[in-house]
Amino acid sequence: MTDDLATLDATAQAELVRTGQASPSELVDAAIARIESLNPQLNAVIWECFDRARTQARATLPDGPLRGVPMLFKDLSCAVEGDPYHEGTQYRKRTGYRAQHTDHLAQRYLEAGAVLCGRTNTPEFGLVPTTEPAAYGASRNPWNVARTTGGSSGGSAAAVASGMVPLAHANDGGGSIRIPASCCGLVGLKPSRGRTSLGPHDGHFTRALVVELAVTRSVRDAALALDAVHQPFPGQALIAPLPARPYREEVGADPGRLRIGLLTHNPLGTGDVHAEVIAATEAAARLCESLGHTVEHSYPKLIEDPTLVGHFTTIWTADVVDQITKAEREVGVVPGAGDFEPLTLEMAEMGRALGAQSLYDAYHALEHVGMAVAPWWEEFDLLLTPTLAEPPVPLGTFDNAEMPMLGFLRAAEFAPFCAGFNMTGQPAISLPLGMSSDGLPIGAHFVAAYGREDLLVRLAAQIESAAPWAARRPAVHA
Repeated sequence: MTDDLATLDATAQAELVRTGQASPSELVDAAIARIESLNPQLNAVIWECFDRARTQARATLPDGPLRGVPMLFKDLSCAVEGDPYHEGTQYRKRTGYRAQHTDHLAQRYLEAGAVLCGRTNTPEFGLVPTTEPAAYGASRNPWNVARTTGGSSGGSAAAVASGMVPLAHANDGGGSIRIPASCCGLVGLKPSRGRTSLGPHDGHFTRALVVELAVTRSVRDAALALDAVHQPFPGQALIAPLPARPYREEVGADPGRLRIGLLTHNPLGTGDVHAEVIAATEAAARLCESLGHTVEHSYPKLIEDPTLVGHFTTIWTADVVDQITKAEREVGVVPGAGDFEPLTLEMAEMGRALGAQSLYDAYHALEHVGMAVAPWWEEFDLLLTPTLAEPPVPLGTFDNAEMPMLGFLRAAEFAPFCAGFNMTGQPAISLPLGMSSDGLPIGAHFVAAYGREDLLVRLAAQIESAAPWAARRPAVHA
């Protein structure tokens, strides 16, 4: 059963439990065996809670849509009270910090019946699109262990792609769900701003770029996860429009004939797009046309505005200052040399040099771009772009010890298509449609109007049915 379970998505595993064909304990024991077997090669899981998971699986679990399904939480948000929580930092790791509260998102997943088996690797504070923190070392891509998993949800993506678990928590402040999904051949759905809670101690006023969900193997699992966690909490300041029906009911629903815009060049002008990536995106466009949709070379021109990169960086560096300050307050120990990485310290220095007006200018730009691009989505239903400008790059690509910010700037060459839609707050999904000539995944990126995850799920499920990827297996797989 272990080998069979390794190929089943979360929906299928939950159905085994619901129908009595497997017990939660069988699912969890099999997942633990796979983690123990594969993690030494991939370094995806940095903390294990196997004994507790086995105890929970034997107990009465909540009768939710994920009942009995083994799951991993990324070590950045989704905190569980009493568990280690390090955010990719040597600082929290060195001091042995444990979470003082349970985040709303973790509560929702556990209420849905998921069984937590551990936490996954992440870059420090999720700052870069690769998962190579000094605190825990590099996570390795199961398609090629010399390549990046992407980031910042790279540990989660490596775990799901290799078959350790069927889904894992992920979050996205500049592409951190979609980037690792593209690198590891998974589905990565970024919800609309306000769709998922960041509480109880954060929210979309202070973390305006960030949303929460998961990386999954199938479109129906992305819908399943969204159904499990999207209900708002009392007092939540920003709530996306509630769906008309469960997202799982959008799987298999007719999306109608859609008008899709196509963008294949780098809108930031930070580098060229790899020829194989362009070819894969154009192939995705042809697939959409074969399904009856219209595809035209069109996109909202405002996403090419060069000032947006500066405003994004302003919010990003201010957030680093806040993350460090928050960590120091929670840990209560003065950081020592080496507790934070050079890039983190340099970005914090930039953030501390900001004036209040600079930060407000960035937030005004965020508000403006979201409203200014909306009319384009009245003419078009979706935008299709590459997820990344390159296939997964070698480990170490973003590391520059002498000039750390050059590594951050290199990220703008690698991932120019994602962060703009964290600025606008729109939902987007990366689908594993392409493969490079050397066998690395290439994602196709679809963006919908604010609040239209339903349309993304409909089209994505239609595409998955027409060009299924479930049979693909990376080199390192259970």
